[in-house]
Amino acid sequence: MTSPPKSDVTVAARAPTGTDITAYDRAHFVTYLRLLDADADGAEWEEVSRIVLGLDPSRDRGAARLTFETHLARAKWMSESGYRELLNRAGKS
Repeated sequence: MTSPPKSDVTVAARAPTGTDITAYDRAHFVTYLRLLDADADGAEWEEVSRIVLGLDPSRDRGAARLTFETHLARAKWMSESGYRELLNRAGKS
């Protein structure tokens, strides 16, 4: 088995879950966009985990799946609700 490709980011085991945009969210904005694109394309979660998150699902399938699911959920939250906070902050600048 080959190792996963190098990723430009290091992801936490779980993405943030609060209603405020965090420094982690800002650092992983591109990651979230890539996850949303992969989801829209119907990509398999294992492939997305390897390519986007830099994880190897064959090492710990459960942990990789949890990381994938929490980050995809956060990406969806950002696209559905979180962006409003960014717009509000931009308007106050």
